[in-house]
Amino acid sequence: MSNYKRTLITSALPYANGPVHIGHLAGVYVPADIYARYLRLKGDEVVFIGGSDEHGVPITLKAKNEGITPQDVVDKYHAMIKDSFRRFGISFDIYSRTSAPVHHKTASEFFRKLYDNGQFTEKISEQYFDEETQQFLADRYIVGTCPKCGFERAYGDQCESCGTSLSPTELINPRSMLSGNTPVLKETKHWYLPLDQYEPWLREWILEGHKEWKPNVYGQCKSWIDGGLQPRAVTRDLEWGVPVPVEGAEGKVLYVWFDAPIGYISATKELTPDWEKFWKDPETKMVHFIGKDNIVFHCIIFPAMLKAEGSYILPDNVPANEFLNLEGDKISTSRNWAVWLHEYLDEFPGKEDVLKYVLTANAPETKDNDFTWKDFQARNNNELVAVLGNFVNRALVLTNKYFGGEVPARGELSAYDRETLEAISQIREEVEKSLENYRFREALKNAMDLARLGNKYLADEEPWKVIKADPERVKTILNVCLQVTANLTIALEPFIPFSMEKLRGFLNLEKCAWQKLGDAGLLPAGHRVNEPELLFEKLEDAVIEKQVQKLLDTKKANELAATTAVPAKECVTFDQFGAMDIRVGTVLEAEKVAKTKKLLKLKIDTGIDKRTVVSGIAEYYQPEELIGRQVCILINLEPKPLKGIESQGMILCAQNADGDLVLVSPVKKVKEGSEVK
Repeated sequence: MSNYKRTLITSALPYANGPVHIGHLAGVYVPADIYARYLRLKGDEVVFIGGSDEHGVPITLKAKNEGITPQDVVDKYHAMIKDSFRRFGISFDIYSRTSAPVHHKTASEFFRKLYDNGQFTEKISEQYFDEETQQFLADRYIVGTCPKCGFERAYGDQCESCGTSLSPTELINPRSMLSGNTPVLKETKHWYLPLDQYEPWLREWILEGHKEWKPNVYGQCKSWIDGGLQPRAVTRDLEWGVPVPVEGAEGKVLYVWFDAPIGYISATKELTPDWEKFWKDPETKMVHFIGKDNIVFHCIIFPAMLKAEGSYILPDNVPANEFLNLEGDKISTSRNWAVWLHEYLDEFPGKEDVLKYVLTANAPETKDNDFTWKDFQARNNNELVAVLGNFVNRALVLTNKYFGGEVPARGELSAYDRETLEAISQIREEVEKSLENYRFREALKNAMDLARLGNKYLADEEPWKVIKADPERVKTILNVCLQVTANLTIALEPFIPFSMEKLRGFLNLEKCAWQKLGDAGLLPAGHRVNEPELLFEKLEDAVIEKQVQKLLDTKKANELAATTAVPAKECVTFDQFGAMDIRVGTVLEAEKVAKTKKLLKLKIDTGIDKRTVVSGIAEYYQPEELIGRQVCILINLEPKPLKGIESQGMILCAQNADGDLVLVSPVKKVKEGSEVK
């Protein structure tokens, strides 16, 4: 075990330009919360830091698109994100924000110390400038064609299609996201962190000193270092952010990736006046929980900043996860392809732990994984309900039935009894080993093995059969089952805390320290338990199908948004158009045409007469919903027989990009026979 006195846990700061989704949870917040809860259960001194990243180009772009201020954007989403985390049970000690005064002060002082100590280099370079808006363009204000894969909407810092890191000048046909114009190059001054000077130290510190880091983290760091590090600009020409605190830097702010990780420090300052012991005492263990897209910033840039400052500790580990996909497709905020946390909490009340369980059991720890609603349902029904819930419910129901809710005293233990009780300590060792090495998926499986152990033991011993011949033996069987159940409240506490609080209520048991896991006497004989309720509920197909349909609707909407209009047909003369007699009519009768799928027979009052029209809209409208509705009808179209019915005109429809037909109707009722001109 480590010799650290305390642990500082940080979790990546989500951008306050939108809500949190399951990709964020699986990558960062669920594993960080499990680790924090585990350490607290052990009695360790822990601080778990979270907060919103409220600077950066995505926020200013959203503000511009919505016609509001950046502060309006971050106020809205910071409140939403913070409330979602609270409801979901992410146990931050503080959830702060980088627009807070304490953060501006902390970030400014950090920059100023490095500046005063000569840690930056000043450089005048050419940067893209939008002449219409009279503004320098940060990387994300520029889009163009990726030189690597040809993707036409690559950003100035990265292509989101192939993942290649870019610089704005590498883009083909660059254009400003502010005006759409082609930008020009113009000279500007910025301050750079000379990462190249830290390359030998980083090589020794990471590549030699932290070979225990996860392969994805270590490998990405090695790739960057072996490729040669370059100076990194830490300022930007923007108005929104922390102003650069030096003369001659008007209109410039700190680069968001310089400012954001300092948010961990400022949040700790906000939390406690003893913040320095968490950041400057070598006996503090610092662990960063992040997604793989943030590895470079947390393993190379931020450590270089801390090293340059000189008084801060460095991270002990950075257990970054890979990405979680959704139903076989990459989660995308812009395409609304996500399961949003706030919506899940509204649609699945009381099932916070189900999502935590599924995201942990399917965590993308070593490779990208896929979330599907069918897997969500299966894990709930087959594991939480059928294994864990089934075991504890039967143990408690039988105790209430046979012994009036009192824990019976154990008699002489069989070899199977002893083996079952001894297995609890073995499982604890496995769970601890997995958690200490940041293998949370494996740790959850190990903890659930305790429920599987209890379920098998109860099924093998069959106390409902033994009670008739040997009630004394049943006392021992149920005592063993209840001890396993009590130990489950400890083993699963870091993973599904709401459910374990509920289970402790059933057992009439106080919260136990981690060190008690393995104790076969947590519930003494004579201890009274309560009547149980269901710990988990089965999820029916209809509930899951509703969520799948929601995603299908999103996919359809995205496809529609991506379609372009059919090119215009050849021009017609005004006289040609004028020859068409289009009137407003009211549908009087409607019925399906026999032996057809597409055709409806309509009787329409055109204001001139009442005529029959056959229309191919049966797949889109039911006959009863058309009666009384006004439509636009071409009345001087030559009659045409259809399925033995003479159709005397054509009603007008708009065909959507997906092929759906939508009736063209006046927005308010008009007199039948009114001309459409």
